Amino acid sequence: QVQLVESGGGLVQPGGSLRLSCAASGNIVGFVSMGWYRQAPGKQRELVAVITSGGYRNYVDSVKGRFTISRDNAKNTVYLQMNSLKPEDTAVYYCKVQMPWIEYWGQGTQVTVSS
Repeated sequence: QVQLVESGGGLVQPGGSLRLSCAASGNIVGFVSMGWYRQAPGKQRELVAVITSGGYRNYVDSVKGRFTISRDNAKNTVYLQMNSLKPEDTAVYYCKVQMPWIEYWGQGTQVTVSS
């Protein structure tokens, strides 16, 4: 069984930065992709960034140039570096590991951008 534990959320002022981490315990050998999603109050969950097993990265347009997704295979960890944060980035951020036959989700971490 795979468990995902996210950390790094918090309260930050507009223009600030945060780095989210998602550590996977268990065997994720053969994963298809690792990604970050977010859900703001009253809105649907949306994909923020994804990195495939081959290293391809993709971002939602609203975060391009500000967010960077990366991973450390040795630590089974995926990161989301968030710079130039805006109030509209406020949401609960979830990580997901997509395997060929199943997907795993973390519990979520709150990111609040406010002055």
